[in-house]
Amino acid sequence: MRPFQRRIMEVKARAPGKIILSGEHAVVHGSTAVASSIDLYTYVSLRFPTPSDNDDALRLQLKDVGLEFSWPIGRIKEALSEKDIPNSSVPTSCSIESLRSLAALVDELKIPEAKIGLGAGVLAFLWLYSSIQGYKPATVVITSELPLGSGLGSSAALCVALSAALLSFSDSVNLDLSHQGWLTFGESELELLNKWAFEGEKIIHGKPSGIDNTVATYGNMIKFKSGSLTRIKTNMTLKMLITNTKVGRNTKALVAGVSERTLRHPEAMASVFSAVDSISTELATIIQSPAPDDLSLTEKESKIEELMEMNQGLLQCMGVSHASIETVLRTTLKYKLASKLTGAGGGGCVLTLLPTLLSGTVVDKVTSELESCGFHCLTAAIGGNGVEICFGDSS
Repeated sequence: MRPFQRRIMEVKARAPGKIILSGEHAVVHGSTAVASSIDLYTYVSLRFPTPSDNDDALRLQLKDVGLEFSWPIGRIKEALSEKDIPNSSVPTSCSIESLRSLAALVDELKIPEAKIGLGAGVLAFLWLYSSIQGYKPATVVITSELPLGSGLGSSAALCVALSAALLSFSDSVNLDLSHQGWLTFGESELELLNKWAFEGEKIIHGKPSGIDNTVATYGNMIKFKSGSLTRIKTNMTLKMLITNTKVGRNTKALVAGVSERTLRHPEAMASVFSAVDSISTELATIIQSPAPDDLSLTEKESKIEELMEMNQGLLQCMGVSHASIETVLRTTLKYKLASKLTGAGGGGCVLTLLPTLLSGTVVDKVTSELESCGFHCLTAAIGGNGVEICFGDSS
């Protein structure tokens, strides 16, 4: 540990959630997708005990769900033999043996049935912590503004923020520890951090695309096509109303359903995917072009609204809409607002573009009407910063 670092025993990291602006599902069939960060974050606070604390446990507090876990460091050492612990500068996949050992530790926690889905996140936490920091006692506190399991990238934001906090206390990154306020990482450090976060995502999701953790790491927007990611930048300050229908969905089943429909109607679905590709490409072009005044901004927003509506129509063609999504679409259409599902569909979240010149009264009215249907609404700016950290002194 570096000398100055000994005095700083605490770090806080934050990573943003994400939305898919266009291209979900079609991206699996070779089309372009556009994803963006949103200014809703997951926060990870990491604090090491002082020598006088005499604490020899790793503690994890999940504030939003009111759960707290702890493991004696010796137990983690037993589960993972020293040779299994990789170097923090070389991101390594969790072996099946290590996964089994860690799963046994998680099983002992007796996580309530209603929150059993958190188990994979706790597994990822244990792997990332022990891989990057080894066997040190610490307290990690996690809070989030992102609803879990709703397609807003909450697991990736967790893996990215956690990797950032852990790496900031390693020799693998070089940071200005005296910096006040939120601090960003350098380009090569972001690359390392993103790779570690991806390892966490693999534990949670099996075969993730890498879109979510890349957006949470770098922020702004990315274009994704056939496995290749391109970061794109925008100066447009677009605002979205995000409506969480609270309807859970089975992403694998929805993806499989689109594939089955493609087998039944190959030519028609090829046209659908081609149209989605064109929408994503045009959307990326509009977002990157400058808007020098309000008039050109309004024109750009109108075009984006049209593209969102077109994309939603194509998602309906793919069979991934849902009664709850249609309720949101009907409600926002009454206020002449454009909406589309984001992510897997079949429930989850719906995006509604809030034009710059739209009055706050209209936003309040549409939000109130949607929430009276039992939905939960969030407002978010899109395309902001990626992962950031902030150092504090625990003394």
